[in-house]
Amino acid sequence: MKATRETKTSHYCRNFLLSFLLFFVASTGAGAAQTDSGPAKVGLQTTTSERDGQHDFDFALGTWKAHLKRLEHPLTGSKTWVEFDGTFVARKVWDGRAIIEEVELDSPGGHIEGLTLRLYNAQTHQWSIYWANSKNGAMDTSPQAGQFKNGRGEFYGTDTLNGKLIYVRFVWTNTNTDTPHFEQYYSYDGRKTWVNWMTDQTRISDASNKPR
Repeated sequence: MKATRETKTSHYCRNFLLSFLLFFVASTGAGAAQTDSGPAKVGLQTTTSERDGQHDFDFALGTWKAHLKRLEHPLTGSKTWVEFDGTFVARKVWDGRAIIEEVELDSPGGHIEGLTLRLYNAQTHQWSIYWANSKNGAMDTSPQAGQFKNGRGEFYGTDTLNGKLIYVRFVWTNTNTDTPHFEQYYSYDGRKTWVNWMTDQTRISDASNKPR
């Protein structure tokens, strides 16, 4: 059939519209791809820039002589301290993602045997700290959780004292030396805190660094 002027015009319009639609779809898809790739790159940068704290407690590995001071009646205004002397022996497991520390102490009140378990969470980049006493053979169900920044470690949690909920804070300093220092704080209100435990350690050896 011979094409008329109207037929040619109709074909031209359809072809123009089809080309325009194809161009629009292609442009939209490219824009979406560029938009999606942006956050992916940002997310990757954020992930790779997160600090890995898996080795932050490596300073505690080995055998230590320890001297402790504990407030006899915390959160009462008491200024009477009880002193302990003993040894800490810490070793790593799970390729350093966990550290087990055996504690033996002597004080005027008797002999104490305890165990500290530190676990590292690679997703949150935080450590959780648990304590167990040989007297009851049970591990704390409420750990202290936190991390290190610039050589200072701070860890937070809750506990009970005399039937009341208290807030607990652990602070580690001098961790780049052979005499690290530990302090524990108690608080009823979550803001103002009072130190009730201090520990000074002196390295004896690092022979316990090897996994058993």
